[in-house]
Order: sequence, then C-alpha cells, then structure tokens
Amino acid sequence: MVLRPYSRASAVLSFLAFLTASTCVSASRSPGLPFVINTWGGAFTAATDAAYLALIADRNTSALDAVEIGCATCEKNQCDTTVGYGGSPDESCETTLDAMVMDGTSMKTGAVAGLRRIKDAIGVARAVLEHTRHSLLVGDLATNFAIENGFKEQDLTTEASKEKCEAWKRANCQSNYRLNVAPDPSTSCGPYTPLPGIDQQTLARSVMEDEGAVSHDTISMVVIHESGIMAAGTSTNGASHKVPGRVGDGPIVGSGSYVDGDVGGCGATGDGDIMMRFLPCYQAIENLRQGMSPQDAAEDVVARMLRKYPNMSSGIVVANTKGEHGGAGSGWTFTYSFRGGDMEATEVVSVPPLPRRLEERRRNTNDIPDEI
Repeated sequence: MVLRPYSRASAVLSFLAFLTASTCVSASRSPGLPFVINTWGGAFTAATDAAYLALIADRNTSALDAVEIGCATCEKNQCDTTVGYGGSPDESCETTLDAMVMDGTSMKTGAVAGLRRIKDAIGVARAVLEHTRHSLLVGDLATNFAIENGFKEQDLTTEASKEKCEAWKRANCQSNYRLNVAPDPSTSCGPYTPLPGIDQQTLARSVMEDEGAVSHDTISMVVIHESGIMAAGTSTNGASHKVPGRVGDGPIVGSGSYVDGDVGGCGATGDGDIMMRFLPCYQAIENLRQGMSPQDAAEDVVARMLRKYPNMSSGIVVANTKGEHGGAGSGWTFTYSFRGGDMEATEVVSVPPLPRRLEERRRNTNDIPDEI
C-alpha cells in the first residue's frame, strides 16, 4: 500500500471513479416480503423483530405502522442510550429527541426536532404527518403540538443521564462541539464568547482534524409491506453534550432516512452534523434509480462524504423494492439488522469501514487503484 498525506481521502477519490466503471459487491439476496431493515445490531434487533412480527401478526398493519412500532421499541428500551429518553444529555444536562417518518407512496413526511419532555418522539412525528400539512415541528412548540394530540408531558432526564452530564462537567466539559470561542473549549467549560471570524485555512484544518462522532447511534428503519408499500423512519436523542438547540440529521428528509416506493429506501447513522450536508439517503435512492445495486449505492454515498471528511463516522443501509439490501460505513465497524419473508430470527450484518473493505477487495481484483 502506498502511503500519502491524507491518503484516505485520495483513495476515496479514486474509488469514486472505480464505482462508475465497475460492478462492486452485488446486493444481498432478499429474504422475501414483508421486509424490515434498520441500522445497528445488538439492542437494536428488538426494533427489527417488533416491526417484522407486527407485519406478520396482522396484514392490516401498514408499513408506516411497522416503522412506528419498531422505532418506538427502541425509544422505550433506550437502545444503547442513544435513542429515547435518558440519553445523550446536552450541555445543560437535558435530553431532547428527534424523529421522522416517511411514506414511500405519497412521499409525505412528518418530523419533530429538539422535542422536549415527550418520550414518544416517533409517535409525534407520525402525528405531524397525519394531522398537519407540515413536515417538521421543533422545540417547545412541537411539545405543545404533542400535548394537543394526546401525548403525555414527562421528564426525559434519568439519574444515569444526569450523572453522565455532571461527570462531563467535572472533566472540564471534554469533549464538546464549540469552535472558535473563548475560553479555549478544548480545556474549559463556558460560558463562551465568539472570537473574530474563522479563516479558511483554520476551517480546513478543523475538518481534517475532526475525529468523527462516537455517540450518534440513531435507529433508522426501512419497511416493505408484503404488498410492496414502503415506509421509513428515524429516531434519536442526538449527540451527547451537544450545544442546546442542536438538531442532527435524524429528522431531516433525505439525510436520516428516505424512501421512494418506486425505487427503495435508506437509513443513516453517524455524525449527523456532517451527514446532513450531503443528504446521503436521498443520494443513495437516486443511485438506485440510476441502476446501482443497494451495496454500490451505499458505498458510493459513504465515499462521497469521505472525500471531504476522511475521519467521519457513518453508517448507511439501503434496500430496493425487492428487499435486496446493502450497507457501508466509515470510522467504525457498522452493523445493520434485517428480517423478512419466512426468517425465524433477525440477522445482523457486520460492515467494516469502507477503506478497509476496499483493501480487502483489492486483494481479489486489480481494478482498484493501489493507493487505497
């Protein structure tokens, strides 16, 4: 392997060209319909099972119903403490929630962001879809809407999340998301005041030095009903120790998830502040539309992001209308779960970081450039 400065980024540039000229890993075979796929294994398989079993138990359970049931399962179970109440406290020690649902037939969406004091974020997102002409409600006014629609106001803080935040403060608020402020955010807590405008060289260096995120484990789910109707959804409590008011990619259409019933669906997880700049799930579905397999579509999207942010953490799952599926990730070993057809149990797929996957593939082909 030839090592060069920022070789990871240059490798991705070469891989983008490779993708356009070659067939990569083909899509994993569909187990049949109905079909459920979502980000992450482990605790997140409970969501896969809940959605799938709801579809099997009653054919009147819609794809949207299954998405809501699956994501709500993770919200109640506090999957990995990164979904639902009592996780990822912000700088003020408060947990807020983001969620989205999307119907693959009408392309209508409902979402909430920065939702406060309401546990059932995915349920409120669906209420936005079904009871308004809007797509996204935010903050305290989203909370008011939830209460109007029968949802219960509750404290989302737990003893565990409170202690996590207090420990972070005792450690001088490390790490955090502040930039170009005083006092130095790498050694001190706020309150912060802004410094004069950041120059392009400093901004570029901050991108290359970004080590990515480790606390953004969103559940993003795609469901295909036995009739072929598709839906998608996302739920998360965001980034730990985020600046209060921060919203990630989870509730953003085309970023956290996306579905077009004529083409396929996508779910995403990772560093949402970066990922929303690329609308990776929208791009993945357009890749399918242009003839890529789900695997190729996912790898292309991750490669596009790595070209600009070589150290970012990401995970993408993609499924076409048949339930053929693929996944790609960066910065960590990503996993995703799926269950469909007559499968008796959920299966978890482990996905190595994209540059490592390309190196493994290089050993079996001479088509990939040597600098990868």
